[in-house]
Amino acid sequence: QVQLVESGGGSVQAGGSLSLSCAASGYTYSPYCMAWFRQAPGKEREAVAGIFRNMRSTYYADSVKGRFTISQDNGKNMLFLQMNSLKPEDTAMYYCAAALDYIPTMNGKGFGYWGQGTQVTVSS
Repeated sequence: QVQLVESGGGSVQAGGSLSLSCAASGYTYSPYCMAWFRQAPGKEREAVAGIFRNMRSTYYADSVKGRFTISQDNGKNMLFLQMNSLKPEDTAMYYCAAALDYIPTMNGKGFGYWGQGTQVTVSS
């Protein structure tokens, strides 16, 4: 059974940093993609960052480029998101997602497994 468990969310002032972690279990082969999504109240879910199989390429939303960094430790099945220079508009529930069976698109299609989410709140 595939499980994704996020940790590391919290509250921080604008300009601060947070680091999110996602512990993945229940599979033995490299996913097509691991990614972070976020959803703020009243807004649609959006992809924040993704890392594709064998770390050959990454995706970042324009709104986080230069501020967020996605990384993974394949040996430990861990996914990370380092978030710097946080802004109030980064406030959202952040979700870890894995695409194990299909090549995904960054609108969320193909990501068959999701964590429960971790809240990030940035105050001005």
